[in-house]
Amino acid sequence: MIRYVSTYKMVCVFYLVLRALDTVEDDTSIPTDEKVPILIAFHRHIYDTDWHYSCGTKEYKILMDQFHHVSAAFLELEKGYQEAIEEITRRMGAGMAKFICQEVETVDDYDEYCHYVAGLVGLGLSKLFLAAGSEVLTPDWEAISNSMGLFLQKTNIIRDYLEDINEIPKSRMFWPREIWGKYADKLEDLKYEENTNKSVQCLNEMVTNALMHIEDCLKYMVSLRDPSIFRFCAIPQIMAIGTLALCYNNEQVFRGVVKLRRGLTAKVIDRTKTMADVYGAFYDFSCMLKTKVDKNDPNASKTLNRLEAVQKLCRDAGVLQNRKSYVNDKGQPNSVFIIMVVILLAIVFAYLRAN
Repeated sequence: MIRYVSTYKMVCVFYLVLRALDTVEDDTSIPTDEKVPILIAFHRHIYDTDWHYSCGTKEYKILMDQFHHVSAAFLELEKGYQEAIEEITRRMGAGMAKFICQEVETVDDYDEYCHYVAGLVGLGLSKLFLAAGSEVLTPDWEAISNSMGLFLQKTNIIRDYLEDINEIPKSRMFWPREIWGKYADKLEDLKYEENTNKSVQCLNEMVTNALMHIEDCLKYMVSLRDPSIFRFCAIPQIMAIGTLALCYNNEQVFRGVVKLRRGLTAKVIDRTKTMADVYGAFYDFSCMLKTKVDKNDPNASKTLNRLEAVQKLCRDAGVLQNRKSYVNDKGQPNSVFIIMVVILLAIVFAYLRAN
């Protein structure tokens, strides 16, 4: 029990440190000559319980204003955990600073940026799991940990196009010019309705690029032993493939918010317990995405090849039989849910009778 509490605490501190670092990067109102030194030195600030920097909005501003609580919790961790968190924070801050000063031009730049802001999170978590003795990973754990982060980050970048491009006072542009330059003169042109056909083709190429990381993600998850860590890692990955399936060939990405329905999200959280559940979810969502592929899309062949490779991996695992579909199955209401509804109705009727 003590080991689990320790693992949860270090993961929580790790998340809050990186969330604070990300808040500095995300705040486009901070001048570059002020932001870059903070990003580069952030790994040292986490040792200073007197340090704070007011930026961000809402809950993120609260985090930054009260960062001393995070520093205090960080200093309570074992030395090995502190060193692992410091190293990842240092590398991430330096990478963020690099891309504050340059745009994402090539697909290699895109992969590098995603490595700094998300791949390193995967690496850091794996190091913490290993240090805690919770996991014994495969020899290629660094590469596949990186892929776990890249898959999530690329999904977020695709989904958040409109929010990022409309950011005030300055747009945030993470889609690589090497991809969007085939379809538009300027990245912001993709949001205009008159460019819908080209915009959707660009979107589809971005989704296809993200699909390349799935094999590594499945390999990473199948290596996990601890059930809690497995669910912690698996649920976001399933949400990502589901989001990509929703975004693919969907012009709504350029018009507003695209996200999974709450009911489907709840279903993913409730059902994801074993690797069989992961294979089932990836198979279902890849099938859903496959039905949306337009044979006239310039990247249709590549998209289909990657989806078929994912489906083969899931079939070869031999666990797809006798399962409920994440996409089509409506599922049976949970008994607890039914009881709660009955109680709520009873309260409502009692209130109505009293009034």
